[in-house]
Amino acid sequence: MGTMLKYRGYHGSIEVSTEDNCLFGKLQFIRSLVNYEGETVAELEKAFQEAVDDYLKTCSELNTAPEIPCKGSFNVRVGHDLHLAASIEARRQSISLNDLTREALSEYLTQHA
Repeated sequence: MGTMLKYRGYHGSIEVSTEDNCLFGKLQFIRSLVNYEGETVAELEKAFQEAVDDYLKTCSELNTAPEIPCKGSFNVRVGHDLHLAASIEARRQSISLNDLTREALSEYLTQHA
């Protein structure tokens, strides 16, 4: 399924187990393993929200900051030719490679959303 659950800034997957006749998922874009399950979509969404609340409560009780999904930076390996071409274009536009990449990614997502 292409849809994700959303709650309190967290996203969760929606998976199907035909063997167990249930729906299940886990929080996405964080390293901690937080999962949930239900027999219906409504049960799954409720379990997802409870899992997020429980994760945040546990972090608070342990005096640990909860992970923030997608902190805003990531490494991309694009190969020599694309890296060089992007660097040349950024220099031509008098902008940083980060700005060029951010603009290109934003434009792509706008066109494909």
